[in-house]
Amino acid sequence: MAVQSVSQETGPARRRGGIQRSERRLALALLLPSIVIIVLVVGFPMLYSLYLSFTNFTLTSAGNIKFVGLQNYINLLFHDPLFWKAFGRTILFITLAVNIEFLLGLAIAQLMARAIRGQGLARTLMMMPMMFAPILVGFQFKWFFNAQVGIVNNLLYTITGEPHFIPWLIDKPLGFMAILVAEIWMSTPFMVVILEAGILSLPQEPFEAAEVDGASSWQKLKHLTLPMLMPFIYTAMAIRSLDIARAYDVVSIMTGGGPANRTELIWTYVNRLAFAGQQFAMGTAMSYITVLFSFFFTWYLFRNVIKSRWAGGEE
Repeated sequence: MAVQSVSQETGPARRRGGIQRSERRLALALLLPSIVIIVLVVGFPMLYSLYLSFTNFTLTSAGNIKFVGLQNYINLLFHDPLFWKAFGRTILFITLAVNIEFLLGLAIAQLMARAIRGQGLARTLMMMPMMFAPILVGFQFKWFFNAQVGIVNNLLYTITGEPHFIPWLIDKPLGFMAILVAEIWMSTPFMVVILEAGILSLPQEPFEAAEVDGASSWQKLKHLTLPMLMPFIYTAMAIRSLDIARAYDVVSIMTGGGPANRTELIWTYVNRLAFAGQQFAMGTAMSYITVLFSFFFTWYLFRNVIKSRWAGGEE
């Protein structure tokens, strides 16, 4: 009887195991074409470009490639001051853009979450800047900040009654500010969407208890809303930071990184070095340095996301 019961129990278990193995094989067979395409379209070009970063490859000497080891990376890190200027300007651009977008996004998300009427219309209008391609945004704000016919100088003339020919896209701080304004206008709606979704998902019991205890709006924001929103905040900031770090379209259209490298960011410098300067290996090496920094930055942010989630679970 005991042997018979064991055999009856192991029979269904074996059948379940066989079904699971067949399902795994089927899943692998269905995924295989996508894996092959990803390897061919993404994996091979990445490995080949990584190889080129260790050579002296240029667009004019493609038939005479020599392996130079880490020389390109050494030249960029220790002998190219423009790289560090572009890198530092990119870090400043990311810091300002992400933090301003977060503050604006949090304020707008709070207002939209509290709105009783017109939420659908408000969300639709808020999403409109994200519908424009970055190239179109670049052309739009290039016209806005044009020194002769731009709408900003014309608006200043209307207010003050005196003609203004402020060189927004030529002056160093003004050009940087103009690009920053374009990036903030285009991407703040993304922050609003993420933060509003987080605010609407928060439990109401802590806020009701704080209301009974007489907590002010600032106290509820500081001690309840922000701590519970941290996973959403870190996620939104990580996505936006990586997005801004590869900013190229808006900068290229509005200023092209100039004049005299005054608004050069890392990816406009990569493009100018690799294609305009025909130093493709140097540009590729710069790209991998930037990707490496981005990887560690992403790891740091998502580690904070995990910590904030654990802290929220403990609370």
